Amino acid sequence: MKQARARRGRRRHNPLRRTTDRIESWLTAVTVLLIALGAPAAGAAAGGAAYDGLLETVRSQRAQRHLVWATVDRLASRAPLDPDPETATQRDARLRVVARWTAWDGSPHTGQVGAPRLVEPGSRFRIWTDDRGRVMPRPMDTSTAGAHAVLAGLGVAAAVGGLVEGCRRLAVRRMTARRYRRWDEAWERADQDWGKAGAGS
Repeated sequence: MKQARARRGRRRHNPLRRTTDRIESWLTAVTVLLIALGAPAAGAAAGGAAYDGLLETVRSQRAQRHLVWATVDRLASRAPLDPDPETATQRDARLRVVARWTAWDGSPHTGQVGAPRLVEPGSRFRIWTDDRGRVMPRPMDTSTAGAHAVLAGLGVAAAVGGLVEGCRRLAVRRMTARRYRRWDEAWERADQDWGKAGAGS
């Protein structure tokens, strides 16, 4: 115990240990602490906020979108799912059909929709629509919201960790540049005194 204290005392009062060395050591310790504790805390807070917002989106979409039955009238001859005709495949064109459905408010609708499988006229499948019968994507579920929130939290944690480490490196670089300038100044002063009488005494 006494030997450890003695070693710490010698390091603390070591004349070769510069002030910048002590600052750099403290800076490293603070950086490690911020990365170990601050980055996860920021990520958790961001992930929680993102999850709350996404859950609100899930509730809103579930309230505004409804599953209704669509009946196939005919296969669409054109209008593939991909708007770019050069990249649209023949399979996309086969899955595009003209169908009719009744909206949640009771109004009838007819239009082109994407079928989940190969269908024939008279086949039925379910589609998502809003209250007025417009075709909508499937609403987000809670598992997807949770996955997006986790990714958001990890991204924020990584960004905070990178920012803290970047600040530490910038500070160390500036201290090193200042140290080199002082060395250059000291060498210039030593070079001016070199060879003068009494310079080595």
